[in-house]
Amino acid sequence: MEKHLFLGDEAVAQAAIDAGLSGVYAYPGTPSTEITEFIQGSAVAKERGIHCRWSANEKTAMEAALGMSYAGKRALCCMKHVGLNVAADCFMNAAMSGINGGMIIITADDPSMHSSQNEQDNRMYGNFAMIPMLEPSSQQEAYDMVYDGFELSEKLGYPVLVRITTRMAHSRAGVVRREQKVENEMHTPEDGRQRFILLPALARKRFKTLISAQDTFTASSEASPYNTYFEGPNKDLGIITTGIAFNYLSENYPDGFEHPVLKISQYPLPRKMVEKIVSECKEILVLEEGYPVVEEQLKGFLSIGIQVHGRLDGTLQRDGELTPDAVGKALGKQITSYYATPEVVEQRPPALCQGCGHRDMYEALNEVLAGYKGAKVFGDIGCYTLGALPPFRAIDTCIDMGASITMAKGASDAGVYPAVSVIGDSTFTHSGMTGLLDCVNENTNITIVISDNETTAMTGGQDSAGTGRLESICAGIGVDPAHIRVMVPLKKNYDEMKAIIREEIEYKGVSVLIPRRECIQTLTRKKKASKK
Repeated sequence: MEKHLFLGDEAVAQAAIDAGLSGVYAYPGTPSTEITEFIQGSAVAKERGIHCRWSANEKTAMEAALGMSYAGKRALCCMKHVGLNVAADCFMNAAMSGINGGMIIITADDPSMHSSQNEQDNRMYGNFAMIPMLEPSSQQEAYDMVYDGFELSEKLGYPVLVRITTRMAHSRAGVVRREQKVENEMHTPEDGRQRFILLPALARKRFKTLISAQDTFTASSEASPYNTYFEGPNKDLGIITTGIAFNYLSENYPDGFEHPVLKISQYPLPRKMVEKIVSECKEILVLEEGYPVVEEQLKGFLSIGIQVHGRLDGTLQRDGELTPDAVGKALGKQITSYYATPEVVEQRPPALCQGCGHRDMYEALNEVLAGYKGAKVFGDIGCYTLGALPPFRAIDTCIDMGASITMAKGASDAGVYPAVSVIGDSTFTHSGMTGLLDCVNENTNITIVISDNETTAMTGGQDSAGTGRLESICAGIGVDPAHIRVMVPLKKNYDEMKAIIREEIEYKGVSVLIPRRECIQTLTRKKKASKK
């Protein structure tokens, strides 16, 4: 078949469609967003009726995907790395229950934190759950791994975690597609009650089953075409590399590898292949993008005195992405930098768009709070996080999705006044609603600003689960409707906004302020589309 120029994300999406996908479940988050968007735009997905609506959060996405798998269909669940933290409860227990229809979980990790608050390596989660993992080194491998991964999942009876990183997700390469498969027929598991009801007595049996399956998983890794051993003449050093790090190694050896190389792209570690390279080489260098996952395992299960180099001993930096130059230095190569960064080039942080409603909201909030000595503003994940930067400097914290409300609650409980939360509409329905319920249950003295731009703006303008329903959601949770105040953040309404903010700060109880104005970027795109 002909080659297609795909982003890594697009290769994943196309592979899932071609493999007979019935549904993708996801919450937008860079660098995974384009997977679901590609499926949403696919003519085949539309024709087949493949489910591709956004979920409220990663937990609901994972549970829905497991439900589709329970019905015998093939399901894809996608998220950025921190999203797996939100989905972890279902993720860990899906390893206990196993699956019915093939289920692939994509984790898009973000080394160097290009658009994230940490750079966690979710191979740790894969090891934690004790399920098979795949880690592509190229867009073609990403396609092939997902295409074959559904069959692997069904063969082994467990979900498969596929780890990609930002460079893989957002770079393009030629990809050859394969035959398009039909969807699975719906069939529920005959032993479903024994597997999917995790009462302690049944869960203990399932855990023993999971443990006993580890030998099968390892055997599958050892037979995997994605784990490859390359011979090399100089055995003073053996190199173990994983995923995209293999590319950086290859760039340093354009004429063939000097040392034996073990490329690992399917986990658990292929033990026999690892033992082979260790037995043949005097020292081992481990090249992996992210945490020293393989390096730590290597030291654990070999129980021998061979020297292992990598991130733990300082041969490679502990944080950030690998690069061909970093790998070259670790190999002892002389690396020459031909182009220095010009002094005129400066880091320019992102900023809130001109015409953004968040700007008017922050200006009004800052002016009001200037009159309160102990005021603290607890922020959240989204465009409005940029309110931490000049000229606004409007928020004091930003930790994780939904934390603005619950941190503000805790601070209020401790005596902070006024305790103000700023959260976006999509983040509120993702994980802010439960925090609001805690506030209502205790009548916490808190002012919550749900800055509503009617979309999930930070990730490109995806649908927001709460659009048109925020007031009814808040009232349904128990907020007094008299203290659910909607504002239009415009300069002409500036004085009115300040008055409303001040009134609700003075109110002793739970207040919700909803400054509502459509995202300027979404509005611009709509206007351009209407002119075509």
